[in-house]
Amino acid sequence: MSIPDWVLHVDLDQFIAAVEIGRRPELRGRPVVVGGAGDPTQRAVVATASYAAREFGVHSGMPLRTAAKRCPDAVFLPTDPEAYEEASEQVMATLRGFPVIVEVLGWDEAFLGARTTDPERLAADIRRAVTEETELSCSVGIGDNKLRAKLATGFAKPAGTYRLTRDNWGAVMAGRPVDALWGIGRRTTAKLTELGLTTVGQLARADPAELAARFGPTMGPWYRTLALGAGDTEVTATPWVAKSRSRETTFQQNLVDRAEIEKEVATLARRVARDVTEEGRPAARVGVKVRFAPFITQTRSVTLPEPASDAEAIERAALEVLDRFADTRPVRLLGVRAEFGEQEPAPG
Repeated sequence: MSIPDWVLHVDLDQFIAAVEIGRRPELRGRPVVVGGAGDPTQRAVVATASYAAREFGVHSGMPLRTAAKRCPDAVFLPTDPEAYEEASEQVMATLRGFPVIVEVLGWDEAFLGARTTDPERLAADIRRAVTEETELSCSVGIGDNKLRAKLATGFAKPAGTYRLTRDNWGAVMAGRPVDALWGIGRRTTAKLTELGLTTVGQLARADPAELAARFGPTMGPWYRTLALGAGDTEVTATPWVAKSRSRETTFQQNLVDRAEIEKEVATLARRVARDVTEEGRPAARVGVKVRFAPFITQTRSVTLPEPASDAEAIERAALEVLDRFADTRPVRLLGVRAEFGEQEPAPG
């Protein structure tokens, strides 16, 4: 009998908050919110919240001020990317100690490709090893492809294991809302609702032609494929490579002067250009994010005439993109992003 292939999705529980609590054990069990400079009176958003804080409705992306209103007793801490990077590397090294293929997705998650007759036992061993080596906890989703493994992790949290495969997909997912699927966000959910498709089961039974007419010949049928639970099964150990570099600033006082806004965009663009140069890959596109008061975010981007790394080209493109924003409301946040093109294959 051949040994079956499995995809495991390892997701660290409340990762950033857990790293901070690990450095401050006295905070264990208390609501902890990490974001910005750790000052809820300043403009910044939540990077992550501990489970105790989430019980008060605090979540990632929420303004710190809102988080403070919902959870006045929370402990607010500044972000420390270097600490999170170090903790992540320790976790990934632990995962590579198992007979699996590790595909890193980011600081706090990875897909594992494994051949085993007992994936639950492997998952338990992984969870135990991560805790022993790093003092962090993780949840493990088991699936017969990446989509199902990723979604299974949601049922496993916190610090558990869950299997989601073709055999139980319908029973588990059919009655859930379409935004429970990995890859379907708020806007797509609203459009699907207009078609009367509100559950995964309804989307799975939808007419592909109708979906193609509404969302295009590629995306429409793909949404139905997601609802059927189909997905990629290949796990690769190819090192994770950043697709972009970005910088952004939240202003404590709204910007209203056009010259000042342009100056800030130029400054961010030059910082991004330095990041691009350090990355060693030229940028193919440049984007600008603007958050207008009170909290309306818009993005625009442009493709460069040819890939570039120099500051002047990236700054020029960023200012060109800035001119595409018609909104004249006060600005509370600006961001500049450089997107890399496809990498050339390595010689030899």
